[in-house]
Amino acid sequence: MKMLHLHRARLERRMVGSTNRWRFPREAFSGDLLGLSQMCKALNVDFEEVLKNPDRLCISQIQKIFSGNLKNKTIPSGEADVILTCLGSKWQLHQPQLFQSETLAKLFLMALAQGTTSPTKELERLLRAHLRGNVKERPPIKKMIISLKINDPLVTKVAFATALKNLYLSEVEINSNDVLGVLASAHILQLSSLFQRCVAMMMNGLMPSTIKDFYLAGCKYKEEQLTTACEKWLEMNLVPLVGTQIHLRKIPQELLHKVLRSPRLFTFNEFHLLKTLLLWVFLQLNHKIQTVPVHETVLAFFKSFPKKHSFLDQDAGQGLVPLFLCLRLHGIIKGKNLEELRHINFFPETWLIRVTANHYHALENGGDMVHVKDLATQAMRFGLLFNQEYTTHSEMIAVYGFFFEIKGIKHDTTSYSFYMQRVKHTDLGFPSLLYEHGPVSLRTERLVKYEIRAQTLVDGKWQEFRTNQITQKFGFVKPSCKSHALKVQTVGIPIYASFSFIFPTS
Repeated sequence: MKMLHLHRARLERRMVGSTNRWRFPREAFSGDLLGLSQMCKALNVDFEEVLKNPDRLCISQIQKIFSGNLKNKTIPSGEADVILTCLGSKWQLHQPQLFQSETLAKLFLMALAQGTTSPTKELERLLRAHLRGNVKERPPIKKMIISLKINDPLVTKVAFATALKNLYLSEVEINSNDVLGVLASAHILQLSSLFQRCVAMMMNGLMPSTIKDFYLAGCKYKEEQLTTACEKWLEMNLVPLVGTQIHLRKIPQELLHKVLRSPRLFTFNEFHLLKTLLLWVFLQLNHKIQTVPVHETVLAFFKSFPKKHSFLDQDAGQGLVPLFLCLRLHGIIKGKNLEELRHINFFPETWLIRVTANHYHALENGGDMVHVKDLATQAMRFGLLFNQEYTTHSEMIAVYGFFFEIKGIKHDTTSYSFYMQRVKHTDLGFPSLLYEHGPVSLRTERLVKYEIRAQTLVDGKWQEFRTNQITQKFGFVKPSCKSHALKVQTVGIPIYASFSFIFPTS
């Protein structure tokens, strides 16, 4: 009785008023072809023409009828009744499996309309047979030939075969080398579940060698989830990973610009980020280089340009100006690094004068950064990459005669803390290189506005931890010498810890 009730419910028609006319139901198409015919009459649409133009037919509703009998994805034992010609090959398919693809379903219905004298009756017999689930009652139909033309260069025969195999298997195996082609094939065949499997696989397979192709695929097929994942991955890995490999050359300028503008961008310091960006430009202009050059080679290349104008003022560099405007050049404070920038003649003279003037005024005013207002977009930034082997990890930094230690501590397998503290240049173990050729401030207190952020990847999703924007006076003794600690509970590794701060007017 229960099965009879379900069967009746599936075939139930909607009645409107005292007439017996069809109207659009809220539920999926029930398989009632008489009702479908009445709908066509009500809309003054020829039913034969509906079959010739599948876009006007509820393909998805017909798909639902077939999918009801394909939940277990049992491979049919009978002879194939549809031949698909595509990519120079012939692929033998079965009607029930074929209807899982909206693209193939449309092609089949178009072929049905052109190849039979009464396509309505043929489709009606086909649907009724599948609704009954009785293979023996299904009408014998001669092999139908359908053709699909594919212009997408990402689609290969192997990838397309994998996509077609998905019509027959519940969990088709996807080779990582073919995932781009399978994604493209799934997009063309309109196989949404397979498409999303490929997206998930690509998001979990991001690395320097795949980031470009996966990002461009996300843009091409308008898969925002994939493009966002690529952007977030590159925000963390541009400087510490991609910037050390030849794959940096492949990063599209548009993606690089997005990442450089992000407040989440990780870098060890501003000069490290500048070196990465200079290397990217070098690789764009030297296509034959197949290994990452040393930094001195990059500097020598830019020094070779005419001295009359800076590189960014020349034709080759003008299109790159938006990238370098994203840098916080005032965050480069070592005299040696600033001299390097001047000698390579890369930046316009006005840029360098502005940076030098800002440093001069800050030193003259006891470290106050009058030129910096917004912590999110203008702060000096430093980073720690906390790897699995670390129990503690720290770096010393010097800014306008003030010295700080940024530090990360591992408390147990999932517990960490990150903080910064002010130190004296006379403290035991303090590296002399930080103060021998730079200023030393004797001020006992330094007002600092700062934020500490940590990010790590867990099960394909980025976890983010951060303090608020905190303004604090740093002295030399506890507790005033130490910042608020950012406490992190995570199983993710490595952890990308970023320290951003400015010296407000005090």
